[in-house]
Amino acid sequence: MSKYVIVGACAAGIGAVEAIREVDPKGEITVISEEQCSHYSRPMISDFVSGKADLEKMKTRDDQFWQNHNVNALTGKKAVSLNLAEYTVELEGGEKVPYDKLLLATGGKPFVPKMEGQEKEGVYTFTNISDAEQLAQKINVEGAKTAVVIGAGLIGISVTEALTKRGVKVTLVELQPKILSLLLDAQASDMVEAAVRKAGVNIVTGQSVQKILGKPEDEGKVGSVALTKGDQVPCDMVIVAIGVIPRTELVAGTEVKTNRGIVVDSCMQTSVPDVYASGDVAEAYDFILNQNRSLPLWPLAVLEGKVAGYNMAGKKTDYTGGTNMSSLKYFGMPIVSVGLANPKEPAGLEIMVKQDAEKNVYKKLVLKDGVIVGMTFLGEIERSGILFYLLKNKINVKEFKDVLLQDDFGLAALPLNIRKQMNLEA
Repeated sequence: MSKYVIVGACAAGIGAVEAIREVDPKGEITVISEEQCSHYSRPMISDFVSGKADLEKMKTRDDQFWQNHNVNALTGKKAVSLNLAEYTVELEGGEKVPYDKLLLATGGKPFVPKMEGQEKEGVYTFTNISDAEQLAQKINVEGAKTAVVIGAGLIGISVTEALTKRGVKVTLVELQPKILSLLLDAQASDMVEAAVRKAGVNIVTGQSVQKILGKPEDEGKVGSVALTKGDQVPCDMVIVAIGVIPRTELVAGTEVKTNRGIVVDSCMQTSVPDVYASGDVAEAYDFILNQNRSLPLWPLAVLEGKVAGYNMAGKKTDYTGGTNMSSLKYFGMPIVSVGLANPKEPAGLEIMVKQDAEKNVYKKLVLKDGVIVGMTFLGEIERSGILFYLLKNKINVKEFKDVLLQDDFGLAALPLNIRKQMNLEA
């Protein structure tokens, strides 16, 4: 009977458990998780802070999930080292867990640059339910009224919206000249920025936080921050939301190949036989860039976990790849951004843009050799699913590209052979 061990019990870990059980109903599965409850939607932690959702509503599986799938769930336990020769995982405290097949689904951790004063009470990150609980406590119990959010990417905008809904006055600090700069070009960024400012958020770009200062009456608690250009912003709390980095420390010093994250093949297997990696810790295939890279996205983590689980259980399955995919709604503005949506080097690319300032609508397609490789939609996203299909299937749109951004664009505008293909795959 095979012994499967999964380190990490969030999206990728759950996907792997379900896939393994499809193939092997009797094998021994052990899941190791630092969190007591890990089967919740991390993208929903902003809803927890805003009061829109509690932990029960955030759960992606019921509380009997481990039991129903006959899983030995070691929750609240931390894996500290691997012995690849002995095929064991060592836990904090010295216990060793043997495996035949191992999946590393350790996820990512917040990137927190060194800042003077970062040890003060009132400095938080924002990646898991524990972070959200601490923030909610700061508002509910201590009555925090002002905050500085460092980083205006997806995490930063998400926590800013949640805090704003709770009546907290937020100053958003971003080192880049524009917010959401990894996803959006300057025009699209300006549109989102206008919506964020309209909600009462103060936005500071082109600067960073140099120092976190204490309160006059209590130096150990956050009282303000000092920015690059010397300005001071009073605040009750600071949230560091710059991004996440893969948690690769478990494989440090082993033969498992890493780059930024753990490098995997199309089966999600690492450079070491019987050791797999999935989710935010893995560098998996990006079908747009045609190379492996880190893509910390919940749906991709689930899919990668399933692919790993199938292969661990002996069902050969290839991961066809993912790409940057964001579909969200912040400050009342729906946004879809996929693939090479904001290329830094546009040489060799064709960029098509349509903007309706009156309707607050922005549409953009990036083409390479007649194939869509990136897309951005703001304000009006209803037809983005059709265009994603064309992108995902690498369909050449050269002959009908002029209709793609029209207001009346729909399935009827596509050539008959493509419509037939879409119907067959639906």
